[in-house]
Amino acid sequence: MIGLFNDCFPPIMDGVSLTTQNYAYWLHQKTHNVCVVTPKSPEAKDEGEYPVYRYSSIPIPMRKPYRLGFPRIDWPFHERINRLSFELVHAHCPFSSGALAMQIARSQKVPIVATFHSKYRADFERAISSKLLVDFLIKRVIRFYEAADEVWIPQATVEETLREYGYKGKVEVVDNGNDFVGGASVHLLRTKVRAQLGLSKNEFMFLFVGQHIWEKNLEFLLKTLSLIKDTPFKMYFVGSGYAFGELRRMVEKLSLSAKVFFVGSITERDELKRYYAAADLFLFPSLYDNAPLVVREAAALSTPSVLIKGATSAEIITDSYNGFLSDNTVEDFAARLKDLMETPQLIKQVGIQATNSIVRSWEDVAGEVYDRYTNLMNRTLKK
Repeated sequence: MIGLFNDCFPPIMDGVSLTTQNYAYWLHQKTHNVCVVTPKSPEAKDEGEYPVYRYSSIPIPMRKPYRLGFPRIDWPFHERINRLSFELVHAHCPFSSGALAMQIARSQKVPIVATFHSKYRADFERAISSKLLVDFLIKRVIRFYEAADEVWIPQATVEETLREYGYKGKVEVVDNGNDFVGGASVHLLRTKVRAQLGLSKNEFMFLFVGQHIWEKNLEFLLKTLSLIKDTPFKMYFVGSGYAFGELRRMVEKLSLSAKVFFVGSITERDELKRYYAAADLFLFPSLYDNAPLVVREAAALSTPSVLIKGATSAEIITDSYNGFLSDNTVEDFAARLKDLMETPQLIKQVGIQATNSIVRSWEDVAGEVYDRYTNLMNRTLKK
């Protein structure tokens, strides 16, 4: 059995959750020998082809819908999980699920892969005022990755964050994939959805998909939009998060209510695909994210992204080739958007290049992942 461990899983949706789900689905197609281990969620249905083992959890204050898991005190869960014989475990998070994966790897003497997805220091600093405690927690995170047999990162620049935290070991770059590859004509879908949204021919549609949290630089984004509110655009925010209420109030304060719309969370992938297809530009000014899936998802629908120069998430973007980059000021970001709105043909060309250069199917990624798993398992057997 290959075990995939993460602290969240659908119906809780974020990039790491979606990555774990696609690993599970495509590895199941190859091996029929995969399971997911994750905290319980009240809305979970788990009707997939592979088993999902869930352990006790409670809501995390101010981080709805995320859950804090307690696998050690869930004895019925332990009885189920202890019956399984693992060949390899893969931890996508260093916390409750990661600790459990490490425990199983050591007790069953099987290899453990750990992927570093997130900038944990920013999360800690938002919730904890003590620098000493934050430093202590980061050291614990790094000890977890140092104990893994292989450490994976989703793109090369993520290594800088790991090194900054103090990690000195080897890393392997393993790309993220995309489940929007192929399908019906993007042009036809775009035309249909824009009509349903009531967008006029000359009206630009901007899109953001992700957690509604300040770390994503959403205040920056709204202030940018306020500088170009005399231009013909509509902006759609898809997602949820602790900053949702304050964001809506900020929209009213900036007199953007007629231009900015909050759609809420969309868990149905086909529905989310419609928004990507309809958008002209995907706006992602975050300095917090490492390797956001959403930029690749937008690219799969030929929608190029606008990001901040030097951001970790911007590593895969070459300016005016497969996306657009701006300096890290509200004024520069606004000026870039205004310039792009005057060159729709460039946007179209760059969107096509984005599709061709940064979109890779999850099926293809899973094939590489399985080969890597196999090599690691074989090396472990020879020790």
